[in-house]
Amino acid sequence: MIEFWYEFGSTYSYPAAMRVERLAAEAGVVVEWRPFLLGPLMHAQQGLTDSPFNAFPIKGEYMWRDLQRVCDQEGLPLVHPSQFPRNGLLAARVAICGLEDGWTPAFSRAVYQANFVEDQDISRPEVLAPLIASVGAGPDEILALAATESIKSRLKDHVRQAQERGLFGAPSFVTADGELFWGNDRLEQALAWAVRHQDSEQA
Repeated sequence: MIEFWYEFGSTYSYPAAMRVERLAAEAGVVVEWRPFLLGPLMHAQQGLTDSPFNAFPIKGEYMWRDLQRVCDQEGLPLVHPSQFPRNGLLAARVAICGLEDGWTPAFSRAVYQANFVEDQDISRPEVLAPLIASVGAGPDEILALAATESIKSRLKDHVRQAQERGLFGAPSFVTADGELFWGNDRLEQALAWAVRHQDSEQA
């Protein structure tokens, strides 16, 4: 098992979300999707109130070029969003609503498509509503549920858990034995670790 921790405004979480289930299935590893908010961690840990890719333009310029290379390699389209990073709070709450019913992965991929391909404002309910419908859920019902204290508390708990696990960026992968891997380019390593330690536990 691996936990997949992702933030909807995170650039490298986009290719990770698009490939994690396929690679995990090939490896025989179960994925637990964990939407969270990176902003509170970055503010607490580094004092940042904006993405480091905005705070340090030379780093941001490199990131967008690197992300283009990554997406080209994976056959994924990429459009530089007109606003970056976009507020993923509502999308994260909606994603949590779908965890029990199993539509969180498909919804999450649709959100990344909307943000990083179609340049839509994923903070807006009218943008998320058709994405909710596309995974077979009721937009009005889910958006109302996302506004409840129960869902808000669950998202806050995800942020707390992320902090407890030592996360400082997204995407991150945490294996069943607590090993942390950071970055889209560490997904394969995380899966290999999960398989190796899974096998050792069963031996």
